[in-house]
Amino acid sequence: MAVTVEEALQIIYNNVTKKSIKLLPIESINGFILAEDIVATHNLPPFDNSAMDGYAVKLENSSKSVVVKHTVLAGDNSHEILESGFAIKIMTGAKIPKGTECIVPKEDTTASENGVTLPQNLTLAKHIRRCGEDIQKGKLLLKAGEKLNAHQITILASQGISHVKVYKKPLVTIFASGSELKMHFENVTEYQLYNTNTPTLLSRAIELGCEVDFLGTAKDTLEDLKEHVKSALESDLIITSGGVSVGDADYTKEAFNAFGYGIFFDKIEIKPGKPTTFGKVGNTFVLNLPGNPLAAALNFELFAQSIILALSGDSSKYISRIKAKIKNDYKLRAGRRTLVPGFFDGEFFSPIEHFAPGMVSPLADSNAYIMIDEKCDLLEKDSFINVIPTRFSFNSKEQLSLVSS
Repeated sequence: MAVTVEEALQIIYNNVTKKSIKLLPIESINGFILAEDIVATHNLPPFDNSAMDGYAVKLENSSKSVVVKHTVLAGDNSHEILESGFAIKIMTGAKIPKGTECIVPKEDTTASENGVTLPQNLTLAKHIRRCGEDIQKGKLLLKAGEKLNAHQITILASQGISHVKVYKKPLVTIFASGSELKMHFENVTEYQLYNTNTPTLLSRAIELGCEVDFLGTAKDTLEDLKEHVKSALESDLIITSGGVSVGDADYTKEAFNAFGYGIFFDKIEIKPGKPTTFGKVGNTFVLNLPGNPLAAALNFELFAQSIILALSGDSSKYISRIKAKIKNDYKLRAGRRTLVPGFFDGEFFSPIEHFAPGMVSPLADSNAYIMIDEKCDLLEKDSFINVIPTRFSFNSKEQLSLVSS
């Protein structure tokens, strides 16, 4: 019996757990998921410092000429004490001398004998960066489950943190099945096709932060399929395409059964992609996708991405959606949950005019898709819909409805 999309996703979330951890230098963590909380070990700035090149002064010397005898550079450990009637020349980032009440930018002063003349109406603490105003010691800076990118690495570097614990990236093995399929570097005859699924799914898995093993194409024989399965069992997730329908040469499930395949579901109430199957062999999860390219790609976006996010340790493990309007009226046949590819321009979503499960061109022409409720037969122009992007990852810490109706 086929499961609903929501039931399929819940089965994934209930059974897939995050991977183990490893320690990496911060130069190597871009794109990894943090596996520990990071707490500030010291204040930032660590001392009061100047936000400008200028002069450290006292408020009572407003409008007056003051004597300048000393200069403090960034990095100096100066012990100068500022007194009334004097100013200390100071550079951006330099430690504020004791007695300083504000900093006057150099361009706001005029030269005078032995020093400078200050402007009127000086403001207390102007252009002074206070100790801890950015980060205070003991503050929680990053939480376990956050994806690490350039600006999180900035935070780590600011605290002098050289290594952090991260979750290992999911290892995904991908292959297709079909004796009619040839790889793009092979020659095809008039009765054969190029295998577009494997390069497509491989590229998307890499984009989603996985390490990927590529096994190419298996022939439609039980022996060759079993050999491919055996070669893939050390991975976290095996993704196949083709061989999961009811044709005479569809041996994919049988090949996995030889290794103790436990199936969580083998049909989904969705169009296209009903025969999508999810299960497990030992500690390795298995997602069998349909052979039709568009069906395989769309179901990868919904189900494979959910498995990968759950494996990754990302706290935002749920696929999210963007509220948009549909460009024009869109009619369809009600009765089954339907995935429709299209293009999202930032405001409107336009469904691809002509697409079918076996096509490849709609993938290049689209950057998103919508999932339409099985009861819906018309989306009216300008009505709000839920757009799910495919050209970038858009995730949520909470599970949200992805359906448009």
